[in-house]
Amino acid sequence: MAAISKNVHFIAIGGSAMHNLAIALSRKGMRVTGSDDEIFEPSKSRLTKQGILPNTIGWNSENINEYIDAVILGMHAREDNPELLKAKELNIPIFSYPEYLYEQSKDKKRVVIGGSHGKTTITSMLLHVINAVGMNVDYMVGAQLEGYDCMVKITDEAEVMILEGDEYLSSPIDRRPKFHLYNPHVAIISGIAWDHINVFPTFENYVEQFENFCKVIEKGGTFIYNTEDTEVNKLGENYNDSLNTIPYNTPQYDVTADGTLLHFGGELYALKIFGGHNLQNLIGAMRLGESIGISNSDFLTAMSSFTGAGKRLQKVAESKGFSMFKDFAHSPSKLKATTKAVKEQFIARRVVACMELHTFSSLNKEFLPQYKNAMNAADEAVVYFSPDVVKHKKLEPITAEQVSDGFGGNVRVLTDTNGILAFIRAQNWSNAVLLMMSSGNFDGIDYDKLGDELKS
Repeated sequence: MAAISKNVHFIAIGGSAMHNLAIALSRKGMRVTGSDDEIFEPSKSRLTKQGILPNTIGWNSENINEYIDAVILGMHAREDNPELLKAKELNIPIFSYPEYLYEQSKDKKRVVIGGSHGKTTITSMLLHVINAVGMNVDYMVGAQLEGYDCMVKITDEAEVMILEGDEYLSSPIDRRPKFHLYNPHVAIISGIAWDHINVFPTFENYVEQFENFCKVIEKGGTFIYNTEDTEVNKLGENYNDSLNTIPYNTPQYDVTADGTLLHFGGELYALKIFGGHNLQNLIGAMRLGESIGISNSDFLTAMSSFTGAGKRLQKVAESKGFSMFKDFAHSPSKLKATTKAVKEQFIARRVVACMELHTFSSLNKEFLPQYKNAMNAADEAVVYFSPDVVKHKKLEPITAEQVSDGFGGNVRVLTDTNGILAFIRAQNWSNAVLLMMSSGNFDGIDYDKLGDELKS
């Protein structure tokens, strides 16, 4: 497939997704330039290594000229960005991140992974197996995975493009959810649990985005859906006549000392991952593998060496009788699934689960009741939030009492990082598990350092 442009400029090149795409296009042989008003690690080092780090920080309309074939606009930029205004003035084609990914995959078979949670895990499982069987595909993953130095790959040779499908907005001037722009030939929805309430103010409005996602699946395409999720199952039933629908659910399995024994097709497969939610995601990923020619047997055999996606139930530290995990969980459904999975795996150990309210939705007092009983599987549950972060996000202040009530009153609520560390250090970690769950880091906790301290 011929590239749609040779000279591409990124407005807000430092973003986690944007810098990966910039690197991928540079590796493809395109001339890439960019700008941003702030660039942090690891984006800065990665852009430097590729030779495309902007020489100066800030926006400058002189960066835009008639030699640029396309501008890619990141969410971090504003509508009045001087470079964006100059690009419009010169009639240079302007793309959002997902729009450009679609343009680069028009002639490929597009496989899109959607869902409120589980997207990165399913995508990483699929890519793990693809690598194991030696298949060449292009891809875009929304999180950093172990063994990859760039989470976007775009080539002319690959016939398949694997895309993690985010339901958040595409750009400051394109309010469509990203996954509406990919037009998949094969799509999966792993689950629907209300999120991004600053954009989708009601649950019904949020569910509608997944309905619209189903509508953009290519005619005669394949829709893989989780029957154990009520809203997803409804979509599967609604599109049964117009699409090739493939249902999936949690398989039969046994908990083992070092993972899981999966029962499938009359065979047993030893896995290093654990938890019903993880195994449900595995079956969804396996169905995706089927759609691109990977047999169930080959898929499950290759999964024996999969240890998990980055920050998704990732082991931080371990010693005799003690384990520490970190997880990206922040939504109520993922919180519940992750806590349950850890307790199920370590049934004889005391499980202490610590969770940080960090996202816009989680820090909104109207959303807090969605967390009711989300951490009940833990033997002790702690919820942390920073009043400063609430203020920074321009949200109405919340109290420890409101958070406690939202979770059902069975959690300890702390509002100071030192308080979290003091609580953790005061515990007896003999025959115990520590689970740290957040899309942040509890305002500065070094997980590796803490893990080393606790296991010693």
